Amino acid sequence: MGDAAKGWFAVWLAQRFGAHPGGDIVPFVMVAVFLGHLYPVFLRFRGGKGVATALGVLFAVQPWLALATVATWLIIAIFLRISSLAAICAALFAPLFYVFGGGVAWVAHGRIGTAIALISLLLIYRHWANIERLMAGKEPRIGQGKTKAAGKASPAPTARPRKS
Repeated sequence: MGDAAKGWFAVWLAQRFGAHPGGDIVPFVMVAVFLGHLYPVFLRFRGGKGVATALGVLFAVQPWLALATVATWLIIAIFLRISSLAAICAALFAPLFYVFGGGVAWVAHGRIGTAIALISLLLIYRHWANIERLMAGKEPRIGQGKTKAAGKASPAPTARPRKS
């Protein structure tokens, strides 16, 4: 929740204090807060994958876009039970939703769309190890332990000798 709030708050501040939605500042802030999560200075440039922060950014830009992206994540997660695949699919669809929803559900701005596409590409890049595991068939499913996903069998319980 904190990461999503961070993404939302930064973009909301940029929108609130005089920045035009299609102007230069909002798309810059969108990408900056996302990069700040991926490569935080205070954590020696080792951050997260950015899924929650990207969602917060999308909620600030257009709540309906964020809800469509969340719905995509949920559909993939429920049916295929792989969180990373759901995040990758949601990242792929977010820029498409923005473009195709423009003029129908919201006003689309080219710079905002470019920022969303850049965020999506960076999110997919951060999931590269997950993509490799997906292709190898070793990515864990939701609710599955890491040992099962790696193909390791859990050790068999040892039998205790009976007391006579």
